[in-house]
Amino acid sequence: MWLGAHIGIADGLAEAVRTGRNLGCEAIQIFSKSPQMWAGPPVAPDAAVAFRAAVQAEGLRATAVHHGYLANLGSPKKATLARSRRAFLDELERAERLGADGLVFHPGAHLGSGVDAGLATLAESLRLALAKVPDGRVRILLENAAGQGTALGSNFGELRRVLDAVGSPERLGVCLDTCHLFASGVDLRTEAAYGAFVDRLRAELGTATVRAFHLNDAKAELGSHLDRHENIGRGQIGAAGFGFLVRDPLWAEVPGYLETPLDEHGYDRYAADLRTLQELRSPGGPAAPAAPARRRETGRISTVK
Repeated sequence: MWLGAHIGIADGLAEAVRTGRNLGCEAIQIFSKSPQMWAGPPVAPDAAVAFRAAVQAEGLRATAVHHGYLANLGSPKKATLARSRRAFLDELERAERLGADGLVFHPGAHLGSGVDAGLATLAESLRLALAKVPDGRVRILLENAAGQGTALGSNFGELRRVLDAVGSPERLGVCLDTCHLFASGVDLRTEAAYGAFVDRLRAELGTATVRAFHLNDAKAELGSHLDRHENIGRGQIGAAGFGFLVRDPLWAEVPGYLETPLDEHGYDRYAADLRTLQELRSPGGPAAPAAPARRRETGRISTVK
């Protein structure tokens, strides 16, 4: 797995790349604007060029833009849905200007309209966005939810339904958040549990759809449905679970982005988490044996076990 982190852009887009690389990142995720705003200032052409140049110069393996928090592409409320679709298209176009590999977003919530209605609205929202950027290179990545409230996408089946309904496999994928997985009831803590996770993922979603991970330990217990991130090895998942994940050859060319808690010392906790993950990834690393090799599917579903 290519290890990285979510890096702030307060000092500039290109500086975020250099900051990430100095921390030891092989990949970085950013917000392209404030996540608490519906719209932000346009990405300046020179800033986009500088970002792309920095990514190449620093040798990053992958980059992602994370969508803001306000949009709900599955909303039953017409005004909110229209505003969300405009915001999503803007985010997609910003990611394209930056040359990002992925645009990660939360699928939203049905707010009482029901899962079927929410997934249908979400899929239509994505079809509309893709139609407006027909030659886009950024892959849109649905992030799994922790299962809270009426959130969509908290299980592999719902994510698969959206991918099938949109019907553009070359432009869509998923980003699996480890804290959200654990909170939704997916155990990763033992070799047997991790193997069961991969087998279930293969059968219900397909491993080829997984284009990124968010690497977060979990404060709350298995199946809690609470989205509470913790630093690697300090939460309920524990270092062993991350060892199985980052050493699995299945994810050798998939980025994993830290979104773990920070404090007044800035990115020091990121640096510590990256060191932990790097040690776990190394052959003979601490806390977890290497996971058994599994073949990554090239299509939707493989019967390989």
